[in-house]
Amino acid sequence: MEAELGFFLLILVAVASTCATLLHWVCFTLRKKGVLPHQTATSHIISLASLVCLALLIVCFIQDNFALEYVVTHSNSQLPIAFKIAAAWGGHQGSMLFWVVTLSLWASFIAIKSPVCTQYTGDCLGIMNLLIAIFAWFTLTTSNPFEYAQTLALEGRDLNPMLQDIGLIIHPPLLYLGYVGYAAILAFALAALLAKRPINEWYGVARSAAFFAWGTLTIGILIGAWWAYNELGWGGWWFWDPVENASLLPWLMGTALLHSGVLSKRNKGAIWSTYALAFATFSLSILGTFVVRSGVLTSVHAFAVDPTKGVVLLAVLSVLVVVTFGVLIVRGLHIPRFTLDSLISRAYMVYIAIGLLVVCMAIVFLGTFYPMLYQLLGLGNISVGAPYFNSLVFPLTLLALTFLAFMPVLKWTKGASPHAVKTIGFVGIHVIAVSTIFVFTTKELHITTLITLVLATWVVVSHLLLLFYAENKSKLMPMLLAHIGFALAASGAVFNSDYSYEYNLRAEPGSSYQKAGITVDYHGIEWLVGPNYTAEQGSVDLYLESGKALNFQPEKRHYPVRVMNMTEPAIRSLWHGDYYITLGDKLDNSAYAIKVQYRAGIWWIWFGGALIVISALGSMMNLRGKGNEIEKYA
Repeated sequence: MEAELGFFLLILVAVASTCATLLHWVCFTLRKKGVLPHQTATSHIISLASLVCLALLIVCFIQDNFALEYVVTHSNSQLPIAFKIAAAWGGHQGSMLFWVVTLSLWASFIAIKSPVCTQYTGDCLGIMNLLIAIFAWFTLTTSNPFEYAQTLALEGRDLNPMLQDIGLIIHPPLLYLGYVGYAAILAFALAALLAKRPINEWYGVARSAAFFAWGTLTIGILIGAWWAYNELGWGGWWFWDPVENASLLPWLMGTALLHSGVLSKRNKGAIWSTYALAFATFSLSILGTFVVRSGVLTSVHAFAVDPTKGVVLLAVLSVLVVVTFGVLIVRGLHIPRFTLDSLISRAYMVYIAIGLLVVCMAIVFLGTFYPMLYQLLGLGNISVGAPYFNSLVFPLTLLALTFLAFMPVLKWTKGASPHAVKTIGFVGIHVIAVSTIFVFTTKELHITTLITLVLATWVVVSHLLLLFYAENKSKLMPMLLAHIGFALAASGAVFNSDYSYEYNLRAEPGSSYQKAGITVDYHGIEWLVGPNYTAEQGSVDLYLESGKALNFQPEKRHYPVRVMNMTEPAIRSLWHGDYYITLGDKLDNSAYAIKVQYRAGIWWIWFGGALIVISALGSMMNLRGKGNEIEKYA
């Protein structure tokens, strides 16, 4: 019953969004007014129907409805209920349904919250309903989660063990909220361009959506990195995997969009880059979806689906790029130009930030998609790995930190701030102190770490002084948190790269090993039985040079339904880094391979990322109750 009702509601969403789209564009062509109440009601109906549809799919998973092909391939009766719920969006079909749900919720949000003229709001809803219709029909015809299995199964094949982690319960929904949030921003921008006279003040309405989409995408990426670090057992947090990069691309453009929005606000109207970045960000979101769903690559994140399904997404992306940028070129003459008073100004620094983000996006884009294109053209296989990305992104990071360091001592329009000399002097003292302490306390000096630490210290101290001198501290706080968070995360990443180490041991019960100033005692193995797995759990004590003792219990889990083995690392965190132990293969009757790792600076990455997320929340709070600037177009 739940499956049939869910299928019916999915049809309702597809048909209703299609009818709403056609109705709006007929009225738009004929210049008819008065349809907004109908559009608003339809948006709420579509939103409710899609939510109930997703809820019914979750019920099918909880009830172990193995008559459905999607439930059979992604669940099992022994799977914990939290993972059964997560499995509803853990596979291709469910994730596409979640995409439709998120689109409909954003459309409903626009219908409720957009405090603008009726014609403009109607145009935004028309664009959103068009996107809902496209993805609803795509889900219905190629990725139906309510499709019945060809044969009746008594038991499911279980959820991929790599996805059975708390991080993967919330990681995909947050990414989708971010991806689809940029659909709402695209709707705001495109509707503004399609107006009789382009409404360049649209970004004043879209800022809250931009911060929310960027914030949720940031959390999603951060949790994804945390999941890779805690679950995959290799000790890293970012591998430059194509699917990781696919989520990074819209984040970079979304960050550039926020900075362009600052210029738009000062310009009292969106500038050309604001439109272009709004269109590019959502286009890259669809491109990321194409990468995951198309089957063109192999990844721990990617879904093995029919590549022909990716052709539809690629077609949608192509049409989207042609239409949006075509409209931008045609209507671009009506967009006000932003002029700089001086190159020595904060405004110029914002321009530089946008440029660095776009260049970084281009580097990641090229390294991610060039190997795919090379292979598709039949030229062979090439690999672009971490050395390429690190060697190009690291200098850009240093440049970004350099400009961030000088930003607080400049005025917005021209020249230095009144407190520039005091700030530079105070910052210089702290930079010298931190550098001296670092040089004389570190056992091995890495120049890359020293440079990054100097710039990060400069950024942190100069921004704190900017806050001290500011009259409106609450207004500046989100920007300061984001910039300081970036500086801390960048420092953590460089520390992690330069000062981490690892070594392998052949461990037997009762044995003790000394290496790198650390004593490792291995006590043996215990067998555990989990809800849907069995595990070998090791017991390891680690003694640091300081005398501190840490106990570790790494596991090797076997999932009998999937016939897969997973390594569960044991991690103990200290302020300066993590000690990370994984249990390897069994070498003989009693000996196991054990990998001991030290991951320096990892908590700086998590803390810096958390500050960036908090900055997005702070920005949204600052925007509460702000009046919009386009009511005059009613």
